[in-house]
Amino acid sequence: MRLERKVAIITGVASGIGCSSALMFAREGAKIVAADINDQAGQETVKTIQDRGGEALYVHTNVSKSADTENLIRRAIEYYGKIDVLMNVAGILPRHIPLEEVDDAFWDRVYSINVKGVFHTMKYAIPFMKKAGSGSIINVAAMAGVTPPVPNACAYCSSKGAIITLTKAVSLELTPYHVRANCLNPAGTDTPMMKNALGEVSPGENDKDGITHIPLGRLIKPEEVAYAAVFLASDESLMLTGTMINVNAGDI
Repeated sequence: MRLERKVAIITGVASGIGCSSALMFAREGAKIVAADINDQAGQETVKTIQDRGGEALYVHTNVSKSADTENLIRRAIEYYGKIDVLMNVAGILPRHIPLEEVDDAFWDRVYSINVKGVFHTMKYAIPFMKKAGSGSIINVAAMAGVTPPVPNACAYCSSKGAIITLTKAVSLELTPYHVRANCLNPAGTDTPMMKNALGEVSPGENDKDGITHIPLGRLIKPEEVAYAAVFLASDESLMLTGTMINVNAGDI
């Protein structure tokens, strides 16, 4: 198993990429510390892992709150004694609004969850990784942070771009300690959050699924992003840091 004896913290485990990653990491032998604000769905993910013979702990976490993320890291250390992998998936895809109509509350909410949440978990996990002299941080940004795909999404696209730059910057700080930080950039992925967004955008009559612009012809499955995450979490990627893997379905 590729992640045997590793302890992985994964945020946003209630659905989508976070859920698929938690299940796949556990299948590969990792012990999971699962975090989300949706307790019912998050605990269901943990139960599925346990029912399949894996080990997992659920911790209620609002990543926008420093105290919650500090508690998440503390619980992981108390329960498992170390942190090998930190995967930041939790985020929001807000409604599309022209920039001049965006108010401070809207902008701050997007950045508080999408960017500050990543900052918070890294801030509290990094000291333990430095002490161990190893670790892999995987921050899920988006292709939207590289090439904005639609208009009226400045808050979301710029928040994902911020995650990419933050990851590259922190990777330089961590190389002396053999701790790696990389980004995963999915394009359109078949998650509940994406389905809500497609409903809001209201694709045209000839694009009912909102996917005709994707070269490979369909939305990405959450598990297809999770496969890339397993690679970044494993020792197979020991020489990758400060870089991105674009899970893009050819959508560049």
